[in-house]
Amino acid sequence: MPATRFRSWTLRSRVMAICGGLSLLLVALSVAAALIAEDSSGRIDVLVNKTGPMRTAGQSLDAAFVDQETGMRGFLLSGRQDNLSPYDRGRAAETQLLDQIATLNASGRSDKAVTADLDLVRQRSTQWRTTVAEAVIAAVRSGGPQAGQALPGASSTQQFDAVRAAVAQLQGDISTVRNAAVQRAKDTGGSLVALELLAAAAVALAGAALMVLLDRLVNRPVLHLAGQIRTVAAGDYDHDITGRGSPEFRALARDVDAMRRKIAAELREVQQARAQIEWGNAQLKVQAEELTRSNRDLEQFAYVASHDLQEPLRKVASFCQLLQRRYAGQLDARADQYIAFAVDGAERMQRLINDLLAFSRIGRLTTGFTAVDLGRVLTQVRSQLEERAGADAEISWSGLPTVRGEEPLLTTLFTNLIGNSLKFRRPGVPPKISVTGVREDDHWAVTVRDNGIGIEPEFADKVFVIFQRLHPREAYEGTGIGLAIVKKIVEYHGGTVTLDTRVEEGACFRITLPVLEE
Repeated sequence: MPATRFRSWTLRSRVMAICGGLSLLLVALSVAAALIAEDSSGRIDVLVNKTGPMRTAGQSLDAAFVDQETGMRGFLLSGRQDNLSPYDRGRAAETQLLDQIATLNASGRSDKAVTADLDLVRQRSTQWRTTVAEAVIAAVRSGGPQAGQALPGASSTQQFDAVRAAVAQLQGDISTVRNAAVQRAKDTGGSLVALELLAAAAVALAGAALMVLLDRLVNRPVLHLAGQIRTVAAGDYDHDITGRGSPEFRALARDVDAMRRKIAAELREVQQARAQIEWGNAQLKVQAEELTRSNRDLEQFAYVASHDLQEPLRKVASFCQLLQRRYAGQLDARADQYIAFAVDGAERMQRLINDLLAFSRIGRLTTGFTAVDLGRVLTQVRSQLEERAGADAEISWSGLPTVRGEEPLLTTLFTNLIGNSLKFRRPGVPPKISVTGVREDDHWAVTVRDNGIGIEPEFADKVFVIFQRLHPREAYEGTGIGLAIVKKIVEYHGGTVTLDTRVEEGACFRITLPVLEE
């Protein structure tokens, strides 16, 4: 019964049972390790903060006694007071070091052997200093080196050797205390290693159990489910997907099969929609080709029409001008007016045809792109417009780059823009036109700004439409095709042109052109 009940557990229940048991074991091992680590920390503290400094102080104590003996012997031989400096330093160091060792030994649990050794060192040092060192020093001070050397124990080192023997015994007992602490630290380290090995073994066993569990309850059912999914992915969308293994995977198989049925239904809809889209794309392609052909035919028609209209229009204009020159004043005033209307209309028609011909030629008759210095182009443009500009006009430029394009078209571009600025000047105000260039990422931004009458923001898009005029023909001459030519030239060079409506005075056109690659 228990085995059957265990087999009915879900995958989550089995994993949680294994992980829970492992967690309890690891918590117990962690508590034990913490206690052992705390004891080890105490042992290491004894080594670092007690026995280590005590050992160093013991070595220094021996050197302090040697300094005292050396200073006393030097004073005994020479009688010079400065030879007693090592003796005085040694006495001060002796007192300090003995107190330091006593304090360190008293911290924590004091060692009785070390305490007894300290008492012995103090006793023997006091005896040696009283019977030998102080007596010799007093005799030399009163009677000179000969008096000191005459003392019975002046040349004997028996008592000093006893002092050093006591210091050596103290050092030995300190080393014994240290070695005991080292051994205890090693023992606690071994216990920690044993706990770590036990924890590693427990983790390894739990991992092995999890691997077996996952293989039987996860890996095999997943492989079975994956095989069925591959069958569906290969194109058999009507293949039913079934599950095996734990209850979770059987539920997952049911969900995947429901998704398969839904995807199959949607796929059929997508296939139908795709067929419709492909049909629509085919129709769009046909229409795009027809539109391209129509645009090409329109451009060809505009070019041919404007070109073929030149000859008859020239005849009409010429004969109208001959009538005007020959019969002016010979007919009545109304006839002279009619002839003037005919001459003016023929001239305007000729200008329109010339502008239309120039517009249709952009991009069709090409001389090839080269590196064009816009500064040189502006020099040519100012020279061409010098007569129209007059002496009071100011045309300046700065920062203009070298771009890739057709120099004649770029000259026409700036001639139209600057010509418009000169045409639409404010009455009584000398025209001032500035052209500036600045690089912005992968393109050049060229700005043409003037102080003329400006353009209202609502006409920002209309000004680039062919034959679009914002003012009556009687007020300003022109055909209304200039800015359309500007836009077509800029777009032919891979750029854009816009009207900047943020300026408060005059008009400002912003042109972008690609940066010339090195």
